[in-house]
Amino acid sequence: MISLFFLIFLLSCSYTPCCNHIKVIQVIDGDTVKLSDGRLLRYIGIDTPEVRVREKSRFVYNPQPFSLEAKELNRKLVENKFVRVEFDIEKFDVYGRMLGYCFVDDIFVNARLIEEGLAVLYTKPPNVKYTDLFVTLQKKAQALHKGIWGAYEVVSSNGAYNFINQIRTVKGKVKGVYTSKKAVFLNFGEDYRKDFTVVIFNDCLGFFKEKNINPLTFYRDKEIKVWGRIREYNGPEIIVCNPSQIEVVNEK
Repeated sequence: MISLFFLIFLLSCSYTPCCNHIKVIQVIDGDTVKLSDGRLLRYIGIDTPEVRVREKSRFVYNPQPFSLEAKELNRKLVENKFVRVEFDIEKFDVYGRMLGYCFVDDIFVNARLIEEGLAVLYTKPPNVKYTDLFVTLQKKAQALHKGIWGAYEVVSSNGAYNFINQIRTVKGKVKGVYTSKKAVFLNFGEDYRKDFTVVIFNDCLGFFKEKNINPLTFYRDKEIKVWGRIREYNGPEIIVCNPSQIEVVNEK
């Protein structure tokens, strides 16, 4: 009879990521692919526009702006090719997908998507190995108005609700700053339940500390621009994990 310890050992081995030379058989969207062993790989550190969005308890096909362009670039780079996957600290997400950095020959796929303006920085500790590189590439894409960065005008914080699930740049004045046990909130109106909010979770505050920024005081009463995916939770919000996602406007 197989011992319980040996059975656990076998199960853990079967789920150990080992992807130095594995084939991509399907591209799901701009930042997710299916591998030849059946597992899904979600690229770390970036976020691309969604091809499918959640509506209540299910996902429906509703391509957001630049989602198909991101998927097509990803397809050209990796579909039916052997890739190398590099892991960080956390190797799986809550959905059971592998988390990794994807390479095809000398092409760093995660980085290329940001470089072309078809993905935005989406760092989440502890998987932050290439954050500095991604920040640099995103700034270049913004300066060159590539992809997402050259297609749209800045959205007013009052109009952010019209762009739920889309990656946009939002501009407005921070009218209040609040903190909870989990996050810092930059509020752009009097009613946090419906007005636009920037959310900075505690595990990301270290990035701000490195830049000598205390979000509780630094952004208060200032006009800022912030970019990322606009989500809906007590009104529209953008989750920020790096100070490079926020720009103070016309600060003297």
